[in-house]
Amino acid sequence: MREHTKTNRILLVLLGLVLLGGGLLTLAAGADLYRRWGLTPPAGWPLTTPQDVLIPRADQARWADQAWWWPTVIAALALLILLALTWLLCRHRRWRPRQLPVAGTPRKAVSVNDHALNDALTTDLTTLPGTRRSRARVSGPPTHPQALIALTLAPGITPEHVLEDVSTAVERARQSAGWDQLPSLVRLDVSRHGPRRAE
Repeated sequence: MREHTKTNRILLVLLGLVLLGGGLLTLAAGADLYRRWGLTPPAGWPLTTPQDVLIPRADQARWADQAWWWPTVIAALALLILLALTWLLCRHRRWRPRQLPVAGTPRKAVSVNDHALNDALTTDLTTLPGTRRSRARVSGPPTHPQALIALTLAPGITPEHVLEDVSTAVERARQSAGWDQLPSLVRLDVSRHGPRRAE
């Protein structure tokens, strides 16, 4: 799994847990579940009855009278919206395929879609002997691309021979794009196999 995908999922899970907790807390107070079920919430627990509000009127009046209160609230909300928009724009940019120029063509008139190149390289790697799963992605600036490769090997396969085949596959991708070089970073995993019964 890609690093930014892990980060996005962790952040979304944390945000979902916070929103779920807040929603359950509000629902329990609005439905008066504490009284109906005979539960005693901890001391200082917010929103315990339907008449409770998140910020008491006394606190609302006290904070609203402060000169810094409204500018701070507006700035915090603006920052939150800006962060959300930045995240959405970054996601949209990652979804769009990049056009990588093919070397040796006049004025970079010919380019290759990075998704197509990723799929072709992944397919090439999947056919390698001893490979269970493969994933390839060309990253980096268009002038200095780099191949990021993740392979899952079958049990008992020697990585040395697989790396030789990977080098050949990367070389084919480099030649097809007409690049002078295509550095590659390879991560190898070994597929787990079930326990074998001894006869």
